[in-house]
Amino acid sequence: MTETATPISRRSLIKSATGALATMAAARALLPGGAWAATPTPEVTGARLGYIALTDSAPLIIAKEKGLFDKWGLPDVSVEKQASWGATRDNMALGGGSGGIDGAHILRPKIHLYSTGAVMQNNQPLPMYTLLNLNENCQGLSVAAAYADTGVRLDAGKLAEAFAAKKAAGTPAQVAMTFPGGTHDLWIRYWLAAGGINPDTDVDVIVVPPPQMVANMKVGNMDAFCVGEPWNEQLVHQNIGFTAATTGELWMRHPEKVLGMRADWVDANPNATVALMSAVMEAQMWCEKMENKQEMAEIVGRRQWYNVPVKDIIGRIKGEINYGNGRQETNLDLAMKFWGAGGETSYPWKSLDSWFITENKRWGYLPGDLDGKALIDATNRSDLWLQAAANLGLDTAGFGDSRGVETFFDGKTFDPADPEAYLASLSIKAMA
Repeated sequence: MTETATPISRRSLIKSATGALATMAAARALLPGGAWAATPTPEVTGARLGYIALTDSAPLIIAKEKGLFDKWGLPDVSVEKQASWGATRDNMALGGGSGGIDGAHILRPKIHLYSTGAVMQNNQPLPMYTLLNLNENCQGLSVAAAYADTGVRLDAGKLAEAFAAKKAAGTPAQVAMTFPGGTHDLWIRYWLAAGGINPDTDVDVIVVPPPQMVANMKVGNMDAFCVGEPWNEQLVHQNIGFTAATTGELWMRHPEKVLGMRADWVDANPNATVALMSAVMEAQMWCEKMENKQEMAEIVGRRQWYNVPVKDIIGRIKGEINYGNGRQETNLDLAMKFWGAGGETSYPWKSLDSWFITENKRWGYLPGDLDGKALIDATNRSDLWLQAAANLGLDTAGFGDSRGVETFFDGKTFDPADPEAYLASLSIKAMA
């Protein structure tokens, strides 16, 4: 399969999504909460987990390198590099038992896109669960060096004239993201639309795997891109382009990647799932500590993991941002968060899923009449996070379904209790 934004048949998608939600609800009904305490020993000793060479996969790598999976009775967990988000999707569809993977470091909206079948072959649903949020912030909106004189930062509108000229000349600007409907797609679309640039009509939005972003911009294949680290930092270090803004500036403390697992694997191995989560959550705590950042960068930068120099990793995970184009700033709020206060970064708030579903409706990746609440309830396993947190001796008071109203850089607000009001406030969107 290719990683293109293929138009979705609304009728087939609604039919497949409804069937998937019913199947997942039935499966979960067979797993009463008391089963966890009764059989705490993991049912299996391992799982196959995928990752993309992006800094926010660090908790999976650290859990492996530091022996945390072993500690929790899962010595046979493997953490396997994926070539692209499309490869991750295809390997997830195969499953670990058929040469693929059981779970992965994954773009948060892909849980919904897989489970509904929206991006799967023949729209075939692949039921998935969101187990925990791996990180917040620290993705980048980067632009080719040719646009340095526009002064573009948070206001993408400063690119409008140059992009319009390219389109008039018959070569629309190429704007890259990593997967249709994924986080990077949504961030760059939001940024462009807030600046009055319609991503569906004013530019060509293309798909490029994260590790190939810098090379493609170097040879002139794109004008702007959104991707996670360390690729924005590497772009700057190679003097090919600059970062206009980090995504934390669009939405402070936005969720990004998750640990997602096939629902059938979780349903068959509930104790192993909680053990796996406990190991990753311990790794998130370790990654959060400033005194561990250098070692973390050295570990994940190794040839077998990212094969990236430490200098391309270390700055932004500490909040030391070299934007390029003569701009450097230190802002700890924009550093990559892995754990947060009491685990609030790791906890998979259902209200945040609601925003991603709403944005995917906005751009036509999901049908406007899809029941978002039913999809969230079928896929978000915050109940398992609370179980893992209890195993770690953490205080889970105060964790519920909603993080509250979210505010974005352009003044827009998202109330998870009324996503339709948010949609109505947006002037640029693909949906009718």
